[in-house]
Amino acid sequence: MPENYRPDPAFARLSSEGDGAPFFDPVDAATFPEHILRYRNQAWAARVGLGDLADAAWLDHFGRFRPLPDNLLRPLAIRYHGHQFRSYNPDIGDGRGFLFAQLRDDQDRLLDLGTKGSGQTPYSRFGDGRLTLKGGVREVLATEMLEALGVYTSKSFSLIETGEALERNDEPSPTRSSVLVRLSHSHVRFGAFQRLAFEKNDEAIGALVDYCIEHFYPALKAETGEARIIAFFRAVVARTAKLAAQWMAAGFVHGVLNTDNMNVTGESFDYGPWRFAPVADPNFTAAYFDQTGLYAFGRQAEAAAWNLAQFGGALSRIAEADALTEALRHFGDDYERAMADAYFRRLGLERTGSEDYATVTALLRWMTASGAPYEQVFFDWFCGPASAERAQKSPIAELYDKEEFASVRDGLMASSPSDPGRLGHAYFEGPRPCTMLINEVEAIWAEIADNDSWAAFEQKLAAILEMSEAYGFDASLYDAASIR
Repeated sequence: MPENYRPDPAFARLSSEGDGAPFFDPVDAATFPEHILRYRNQAWAARVGLGDLADAAWLDHFGRFRPLPDNLLRPLAIRYHGHQFRSYNPDIGDGRGFLFAQLRDDQDRLLDLGTKGSGQTPYSRFGDGRLTLKGGVREVLATEMLEALGVYTSKSFSLIETGEALERNDEPSPTRSSVLVRLSHSHVRFGAFQRLAFEKNDEAIGALVDYCIEHFYPALKAETGEARIIAFFRAVVARTAKLAAQWMAAGFVHGVLNTDNMNVTGESFDYGPWRFAPVADPNFTAAYFDQTGLYAFGRQAEAAAWNLAQFGGALSRIAEADALTEALRHFGDDYERAMADAYFRRLGLERTGSEDYATVTALLRWMTASGAPYEQVFFDWFCGPASAERAQKSPIAELYDKEEFASVRDGLMASSPSDPGRLGHAYFEGPRPCTMLINEVEAIWAEIADNDSWAAFEQKLAAILEMSEAYGFDASLYDAASIR
């Protein structure tokens, strides 16, 4: 293996028991009839020392799951419970995925290689443990778009078509199959702590907190006793607020914000019925089964805070509940600050002060009332005053000329561009931005399903890359160890 490949199977060291209790279960991957490489994240492969793998070796490791050198000898299905649409479910866990390997990147951060669609585990229940090819394509598109928009997200690392015909109730069947490998900083979900609390295993809760501090929040290592638990929870509160704000700024709706779909690093992951909002509609939902709008666009911060309360409840077995509640009370202020940070970043503007959140809310109110296309507004007004002339050439320029926009314009014009040189990128020469609306996703999939044509998929990835280069939102610079 290359010199910059640095294995570190740290999660396995949490359990000294051969069966992995109480944190995970060693499992085996499914055997697939075919292995056709459909997507390979070469940029991130290089960062974790796997960029030089030949395609044959890539398929061997990420399709047949032959262990990486000096890494996990067997995959680990992580144990967790969770609230699903706010109903507690003790019958879940890694049901079609596992932790395949852990390794260090070029910034010495511990990262996980986890799977989706890799076969049945003890937690599959009645599922087949597989992933549709459409689901894999959708996750690649989601993660690439989110990373380009500056959202702290897991990365789609590999997508391999596996040659099986799957039956699904929510799409035409039989449908093609795949296995996805994602790269992320952590697979430690809120639900992992909930399961340990359910089992009344206080020692294991403490051990898992220590693992998280060691690898994700090393600035807290000096803390001891109960203060250590509170500081850890406070850090996760801040990170989760930041993630919710980033989703909003990206116009993204995750769709299924259950406690088992949120993790301790505040990293977005596990993309099922996601959507990008066409307009700023707070009631816009992603999942057809979200009949009450529990996880609607405008309620994602509420969902995140509720999930944090459940996480804090699990930690209350080893820390004072009142202190945990006090840490959670910071969520509102954290979220307001994070919203100002995220929206000003998306607009390419320098923060000006305490009134920035009011500027954001005014912008969102106008966007909601006007029905302006979500992504178009950020494209038109990137770098604020430096784009005033560009905005007048927009397909929606007439909206900017109306009186209702005047106060929003004043706020944008009063802020300094953070890097106006970026407007020289060819991306800003066109009239419209790169988007990822559901009709585009369906059109990409239709070409694959009907004609086995991957041209539209590749073209969309190329367009996202151009957008990413233009905006310069380097999500790889995210430091999970910092706390704000």
